[in-house]
Amino acid sequence: MQQSRRLNGGCLCGGVRYRLSGPMREVVNCFCDQCKKTSGHYVAATSVASADLTLLAESTLRWYQSSDVAERGFCNRCGGNLFWRKLGADKTSIMAGTIDHPTGLRTAENIFTEDKSDYHSLPETTSC
Repeated sequence: MQQSRRLNGGCLCGGVRYRLSGPMREVVNCFCDQCKKTSGHYVAATSVASADLTLLAESTLRWYQSSDVAERGFCNRCGGNLFWRKLGADKTSIMAGTIDHPTGLRTAENIFTEDKSDYHSLPETTSC
């Protein structure tokens, strides 16, 4: 986890805006099939304690239970993929591309690389 800081972010149309106020995990790139289907490529996400995520605007936020264990938050107007959280957990993953710049975050690892698309090349040092 990184030190605490305050960052804002949101979706393309502005229907969902949020503030992150606590320690954030470095960015993890996920290549699993569900992340590919929801993002159109792969997901790059940080995470925070759910209590450190404040919704500033949420009129278009919808939650979709994408599996038996998790749900995803998205904007029902512009389609922005914003959040992922395990059901009953106290952490929420935030799609890193939705955070306003500068983020000060860095990529820590790639996961589920065995599911990556055939057009995607990764360095040999990638972990899964």
